[in-house]
Amino acid sequence: MTEVKQVKTGLKLKIGQDWASVIAGMILILFVVIAGYAVSTPAFGGSAGWKEIGALGETIGTSSLWISVVSTVFIFGLLSAFGVFLSGDSPKKFITGFLTVFLLAVLAQFLSSFAGFKNLGLETVFFSLIIGLLIGNLFRLPDWLRSGVLTELYVKIGLVLLGATILFKDIMVAGSFGLIQAVIVVIVVWYFAFWISRRLKIDDEFSTMLASAVSICGVSAAIATAGAINGDKKKLSFIISLVLIIAIPMMLLMPALADWLGLSDMVTGAWLGGTIDTTGAVVAAGTIAGETGLKYATIVKFSQNVLLGLAAFAISIFWAYRTKGENGGKKVSLRIIWDRFPKFVLGFILASVVFSFFLNPETAKASGKVIKSFSGFWFNLAFVSIGLETRFADLRVREYRKPFYSFLIAQGFNILFTLGVSFLLFQIIASK
Repeated sequence: MTEVKQVKTGLKLKIGQDWASVIAGMILILFVVIAGYAVSTPAFGGSAGWKEIGALGETIGTSSLWISVVSTVFIFGLLSAFGVFLSGDSPKKFITGFLTVFLLAVLAQFLSSFAGFKNLGLETVFFSLIIGLLIGNLFRLPDWLRSGVLTELYVKIGLVLLGATILFKDIMVAGSFGLIQAVIVVIVVWYFAFWISRRLKIDDEFSTMLASAVSICGVSAAIATAGAINGDKKKLSFIISLVLIIAIPMMLLMPALADWLGLSDMVTGAWLGGTIDTTGAVVAAGTIAGETGLKYATIVKFSQNVLLGLAAFAISIFWAYRTKGENGGKKVSLRIIWDRFPKFVLGFILASVVFSFFLNPETAKASGKVIKSFSGFWFNLAFVSIGLETRFADLRVREYRKPFYSFLIAQGFNILFTLGVSFLLFQIIASK
């Protein structure tokens, strides 16, 4: 509910961070669609990335890159300040900190654009997290920098924008078998991962985020789940690190294993898309498997991504009932579910509906590319912030040993179970 309260500094409007992220995200979407804004976030070296520092100098010297940097910092800074204001805080204090976080995110973009890293499937959020962790653990953060560390706001705005890139109409393109596999795998693997985590006496919060990361779509699913249950950012950071690190050997070894097993290209692609948790690693592994393998890997991976909004909705309701003891054992009412429900999910779904059914395909495609780059950059800001907030000295290694084992066991189950489902759907049934 909208809350207006008088404070010493004047009138302050507070609607909460969830609604603030929805409003900020929808403003940005409308700006791109209606105004036809087409400048993406800073990129280095094009789609292939840069290979040599000398050649990179030409890219850095171009006016288009600097236009992108200046426009991005202006738009993101303005929307962040607006989100801070709607959340009930003062935008004045966060500007210097935001500019620093922004520059670190651009540095992460630069590093991830190196061709060697791109070939390994290392995504920008990996470098964002590493940069933040290095600074956060080597130095004590000053207050002026800490004011720009707004992890949850950045994440939620990014998730609202992500909805515009996941279209319901594309489910038909993805194919019925891809969607069927995605539904089966997500439900079964999620439940198994949650069950094995609880068997290892891992808390519900950790278990829920871990299960989503393994079963749905890795980084995005972990972020969405953390937002839905207001999860601990240190736990989220650990899970994201696992997802990104474990994806690398899977990306390299699974295509070779599929070839050794004699799997068809369709089954191989469906298997890769259903088990590897990052989109970049899926594309890299699919490319290794061949053109057909890449096609089906993308189909299945996309089908799982489509389920993200519905999964976040279901998890938020599950979490409300799971934690009903916090309400003194009372029955969980619709009001409680609504209060706990992450409002950014509504923004995610609304964006997807608008781009799926209310925009012509050309507009949706052109705007979607820009919005996708914006969504990714919000996530970069978020993971720089997570790294800055995480100090290894505050973490007890033993606390993360069991989640590590749980993740490996759940991922092992995911690999075997998804192989069986892929073979059944794409080899046995599809061939009839």
